[in-house]
Amino acid sequence: MVVQVAGAQAASRSCFDQIWNQRGEWVEAPNTRRGGESGVQRISHDGELFYSKRQTGHIYRSLLHPFGRPTVLREERALLALAELGVTVPQVVFCGAQRDLVHKWRALLVTRALDGFEEIGRWYAAGGRERHGEAVHDRLLQALAENLARMHKGRWQHSCLYIKHVFVRVTGEGESAKAEVALLDLEKCRQRLTARGAAFHDMSQLRRHSSFQDCDWGKLVYFYEAAFGSAIKGLSR
Repeated sequence: MVVQVAGAQAASRSCFDQIWNQRGEWVEAPNTRRGGESGVQRISHDGELFYSKRQTGHIYRSLLHPFGRPTVLREERALLALAELGVTVPQVVFCGAQRDLVHKWRALLVTRALDGFEEIGRWYAAGGRERHGEAVHDRLLQALAENLARMHKGRWQHSCLYIKHVFVRVTGEGESAKAEVALLDLEKCRQRLTARGAAFHDMSQLRRHSSFQDCDWGKLVYFYEAAFGSAIKGLSR
């Protein structure tokens, strides 16, 4: 597989076709929506793991793009912007889009696997909290809060902030343990006019679509508002 600096406009047809023809294990089977199909494959290359989001005719429309544009191009823009803000997200190694003779889009977004990270729900189910203890769990909540605050202070709204899109990695043991958090699935991510608008939408959505106990949610909000720099009305409920 060719690995290049992200940038859809720089993707030549030969390079695009070379990556498009790579095949791997489906980790997200193609689903039909937005007028086309989108799925994710896991690809191994030179001992490294990558995730390739493959789309055909899978588009979004906006005032800037009334005739439609592949959703991976929006996701690439968000991934690059959030990385600049210091938010932990997958690293983009290739993004490209091509139209065929009947003007149907094919699009690719390839990201490097987040080594050692796992979905937070799986981490809980595997006994991660019990194994590492409450002090490390608090660090994990703080890492999540700080990543979210950095995103929102940049006026970026995840827009699909379900708990399954939060991935965690804990390395080390005891007092030296390090807790890290990454955010995935930024296909619907967009910028809002205000940081508070982005914050309230995402944090309210996360509250609805997570199973945090009240005490844990209270800690998360405390860490979040400290990182954000002010209180967000309505988050403590």
